[in-house]
Amino acid sequence: MHGDRFFDTARGKIVAALRGRRGASAFDLAREFGLSANAIRQQFVLLERDGLVTGSSVRRGKTKPTVEYRLTPAAEKYFPQHYDRMLNAVLREVRATGGDAAVQALFTSMGRRQSERLNARIAGRPIADRVVALTDLLRDSGVEAEAEQTAGGFTIREHNCPYSKTVGEHPEMCSVIHAVMQDVVAPQVKQTDSLATGGSECRFEITTSNDARPEFPAEQAQERPSGLREVSKSR
Repeated sequence: MHGDRFFDTARGKIVAALRGRRGASAFDLAREFGLSANAIRQQFVLLERDGLVTGSSVRRGKTKPTVEYRLTPAAEKYFPQHYDRMLNAVLREVRATGGDAAVQALFTSMGRRQSERLNARIAGRPIADRVVALTDLLRDSGVEAEAEQTAGGFTIREHNCPYSKTVGEHPEMCSVIHAVMQDVVAPQVKQTDSLATGGSECRFEITTSNDARPEFPAEQAQERPSGLREVSKSR
């Protein structure tokens, strides 16, 4: 979920309210938002499940203990960051001193190292496993990504870009994910949509050969790796 949209939700408003506080109970926020304590507790359950808050029992004065919640470090990703400004400044300096080739060389090197690290873990595994591993890697870096098995292979979709403000000025950054996909997953990868060019998502179509496709026969669908869903052939 994009950070700006997240803060329009009930959970997002609770996260925003908790920032800068040592902790708050369901009763505290119920008064603040004009909701019932049970409604706030339900949101805390979801936030705790997602690893964004943690609760602990505290005693306030002579009253019985109450559960106070506070944000975890994972919640910081939803708040505005300014790393992009520093990254843009660094890349401008690299471009100014070494030219466009120096910027491309930097991202080429990054893509190669990332491919080597990922290949060390999953080299030789079925392509479906490699697709899932790459999708998990994207999610760990802050990308809303999902993988699908299609009639002709696989599709990876990215619904947001944590580096959008940098990619606009330094499109070479996108070459990292292109290199990793081709080196780790399959060489037949085609990008069919791009957030950077105004598309609704970054979509990558991965084509597999006919003899490599039947990794998951219908009768063995339950063996499909977690994180990969099948799309009907009519899509």
